[in-house]
Amino acid sequence: MMSERAPETAATPATRRIARRWPLVSGSAALSLAVGLGALIVLRGNGRPLEIDAEWMDEILEHRAPVWEYLSLTMNYLGAGIAGVIVIPVLILVALLLLKRPWAAGYFVAATIVSSGLVQVLKSLFGRARPEDMLVISDFGSFPSGHVANAATMAVCLGILFPRVWVWLAGALYTVLMMVSRTYLGAHWLTDTIGGLLLGASVAVLLWAPVAAKLQGERELAAQHPSPLRIRRRNSA
Repeated sequence: MMSERAPETAATPATRRIARRWPLVSGSAALSLAVGLGALIVLRGNGRPLEIDAEWMDEILEHRAPVWEYLSLTMNYLGAGIAGVIVIPVLILVALLLLKRPWAAGYFVAATIVSSGLVQVLKSLFGRARPEDMLVISDFGSFPSGHVANAATMAVCLGILFPRVWVWLAGALYTVLMMVSRTYLGAHWLTDTIGGLLLGASVAVLLWAPVAAKLQGERELAAQHPSPLRIRRRNSA
């Protein structure tokens, strides 16, 4: 049974000071950039594609091929629908609970919900039309990309909860693939995916700041007590 010691007391002094340092500043800056980018798109061209959007879409249309379409459709499935909205988040939630990290589970769920909610708010606020050459059916509202925001939120959350280089690299690769796939399918302009990236990452960082000490302390305490996942892995070794 895990010690009843408060998680934050196991955190390092530097981690306890995180809430007063760079995460709040950097997270706020990223969120402001996402909103500012959406405002720029609407004010400059009433939602029409910027030059970078048009050039990127021309390249995408020129290089469309079945193999890339299959990969993009797979990413489309992983980023939304039952897989993206229910299966993957629930699997991560269950894994965190089995690892005896309830604060981490709560943080992940909160970040996922807030990120999804803000995506819908900005979609309604900016009302940007999607590209015409879409290969999938999507709802109205092109900015920001909900698929990319969800991917970025998940990647940053997992990178924070499991601070390993390979976790960050895998998260970055997954997010970039999601960005490319959304433009390849014609579901979003390039700037929509950039907005989604900024939004998802900012939410994960902003919600991390006030609970950083609890999350880091909980990780230290959980490492001292075997969870069902660790016991099963040790027995199978």
